[in-house]
Amino acid sequence: GSIPPLRWRSRRECNMYMMYIFEEVLMSTISVAEARRTLPDILNRAAYSHERTVISRHDEAIAAVISMDELRLLDALIERYEDESDVADSRAALLEAREDRVAWGDIKSEFGL
Repeated sequence: GSIPPLRWRSRRECNMYMMYIFEEVLMSTISVAEARRTLPDILNRAAYSHERTVISRHDEAIAAVISMDELRLLDALIERYEDESDVADSRAALLEAREDRVAWGDIKSEFGL
């Protein structure tokens, strides 16, 4: 079946989605030590420039700082994915139930009705 259109809670959420489709998003990777020293700057860049900052420890990414708009967008996309997955599971269950149904006449015959 076709995928239903995305439904956004606000025009801003829709605009954020479009920004990530059509624009390059800035992202940098820094160590935990550097994150401690520059946290206010990291937060400002996330909030106002939508820059993503990945924080690493021993060369392994362990966390990311993103804007609230990005978090809301991520939540909306996850929710949509989960909804679509639930719909697919429901359709599969309905198809399975249709395969297992028994005709009313067969039931009456079995019980002598």
